Amino acid sequence: MKNTTIIAIAGASASGKSLFAQSLYQQLSNELGSNGISIIHEDAYYRDQSQLELSDRVNTNYDHPDAFDHQLLEQHLHQLAGGKSIEMPQYCYKTHTRTNQTTTISPSHIILVEGILVLTNQALRDCFNIKVYIDTPLDICLIRRIERDTVDRGRTLASVTEQYLATVRPMFYQFIKPSKQWADIVVTRGGKNNVAIDILKTKIRQLHLQNSSNSGSQ
Repeated sequence: MKNTTIIAIAGASASGKSLFAQSLYQQLSNELGSNGISIIHEDAYYRDQSQLELSDRVNTNYDHPDAFDHQLLEQHLHQLAGGKSIEMPQYCYKTHTRTNQTTTISPSHIILVEGILVLTNQALRDCFNIKVYIDTPLDICLIRRIERDTVDRGRTLASVTEQYLATVRPMFYQFIKPSKQWADIVVTRGGKNNVAIDILKTKIRQLHLQNSSNSGSQ
């Protein structure tokens, strides 16, 4: 991974990690060029559940590490670092399984990887050069989650609150919160913390210049 820097952005569901990662990506993608920066979402690596009935898929604990194919994500990160493109899966929140389509991700000097559990897996942590944890109070996360899931994902308030109490909150305390210990940077106020975004943008610019120089000298 000599000429690639992989940055993990973790945190609770609806903590603002996706907004934080997307803000970095949008603000830097034009500046860094076509092979400068890319973004990978852990949600895309939810395991395929097409073999299950829809009624059974609903009962999956989506906040447990076993819900994800972290081995495939690790493999894809190594491929990207080795200069090979990948086919990132696409996941449908309404059918609770992968679609038949994939998204082609080309190698880049900077790769952002965002997700709730990306710091819980040691093999993944070994892939990351920088590890960021978005530290947002759970009550704020719950409000955001209700707004997101009822508006964007077509869910009912009852189903969102039931899932939150049954799995989201317990899994946060069991897996996500403890993973903060592995973070190099802890960010408060989520994706709207412009100071943290600017600091990381400066670091990314330095790393991109360094990685580009190393590539050119080979």
